[in-house]
Amino acid sequence: MQDTTKTIDQPRSKAHFWTFLIPSLLGLFLFMFPISYQGDITIPVAVLAKSIQAIFGDFLVTIVTAIIAFMSVASIITRLTQPRFITRSPFLNNLFNPSLLWLGVRIVGGIAVVATFFQVGPEAIWEENTGGLVLEGLLPTLFSVFIFAGLLLPLLLNFGLLELFGTLLSKIMRPVFNLPGRSAIDCIASWLGDGSVGILLTSKQYEEKFYTQREAAVVGTTFSAVSITFSLVVLAQVKLEHLFLPFYGSICLAGLVAAVIIPRLPPLSMKKDTFIDGSKPDNDADAIPQGHTSFSWGMNLALEKASKVGPLKSVFHDGLKNAADMVFGVLPVVMGLGTIALMIAEHTSVFAMLGQPFVPFLEMLGIPEAVQASQTMVVGFADMFIPAILAASIDNEMTRFVIAAMSVTQLIYMSEVGALLLGSKIPVNIVELIIIFILRTLITLPVIAGVAHLIF
Repeated sequence: MQDTTKTIDQPRSKAHFWTFLIPSLLGLFLFMFPISYQGDITIPVAVLAKSIQAIFGDFLVTIVTAIIAFMSVASIITRLTQPRFITRSPFLNNLFNPSLLWLGVRIVGGIAVVATFFQVGPEAIWEENTGGLVLEGLLPTLFSVFIFAGLLLPLLLNFGLLELFGTLLSKIMRPVFNLPGRSAIDCIASWLGDGSVGILLTSKQYEEKFYTQREAAVVGTTFSAVSITFSLVVLAQVKLEHLFLPFYGSICLAGLVAAVIIPRLPPLSMKKDTFIDGSKPDNDADAIPQGHTSFSWGMNLALEKASKVGPLKSVFHDGLKNAADMVFGVLPVVMGLGTIALMIAEHTSVFAMLGQPFVPFLEMLGIPEAVQASQTMVVGFADMFIPAILAASIDNEMTRFVIAAMSVTQLIYMSEVGALLLGSKIPVNIVELIIIFILRTLITLPVIAGVAHLIF
């Protein structure tokens, strides 16, 4: 380890200091600096994404439809013909030649998006609360976020910022959450901006061997928090805007408790501590060599990273690949899985039946109207906003408060976060997401109920 302290000599450190500092500060500003926009607290990347939506308007739906339909057809053709120009390119092969399972999901997404756009076929597929909600309410936002977040992500990843933060925060993140310090960046980007940004950041760091399988799965399912802005939207739906501070405080407290406990339980605890290629991490990776402070060693690593940055053209290419990977690879998955989940929620009693076991639990916690509340406990797996819609008809304010807070802390919902996780390289499957969702529900519900009893 002692030799690593000599990887950067003083002249080289000075030469690359500005290469580290300027892009890193710009990345911090774009992804993590809270700003007020149209009355909401958000981050600049989210504002840039909204500008795309404002410019293109309803035409974005057409663009998204074309992309998903194209990817479905192109994936089928690639699977059948295996063209050499695709199979010889790791990037194109990864994009157009998925496994049979994901090919099936893309085909479902293609059928769903065409049916929804043209409003043909069974109405259950394309109505406003199923395919219509995903295509018109969610995908234009995701498309816009993916474009800017993908293009600008190298500012966080390539210039040394995460090396510095990882070293500074490892003393907190490692003992409390058994995670590297750099994972705190994912959480902050999600908290201030959008959970999809956090998942994109996590997936890219996993692919580049900064996270092990366990770390990527934990960060993706635990730290891709819901933004402040969306929390306000949920609270407004249940008409409790005046309680925002205790509401968000209860979400943060419950989320912290879940982040400490759930990674120590299966299935997350059973994930391998190996990188994406099967190699094992260096156990001393977080160790600070003798003669260094956390800051000096973090700067040492950051400047070493900055010294390896290629020409601007290669950085831009990295950003383009990030954006293309998410836009062309993930949007079809979100359309397919999101539509299926919402169809089950809207047209079957599956989620209501699954919520029945929560009735005695809610009664034990002293939640009024427990039977009505139980129906919202599991339906959030389909979409985060559905519980708040159902809660609007419940009279008791305490019950509405608990339902709204639970819908945010459950975190795993298939119309966005769940589908994004499954469509990314993060090593989780649908069964594991269901288990994590149930665990989050069981662990966060008593915390939120306890806060609710203090307020009401």
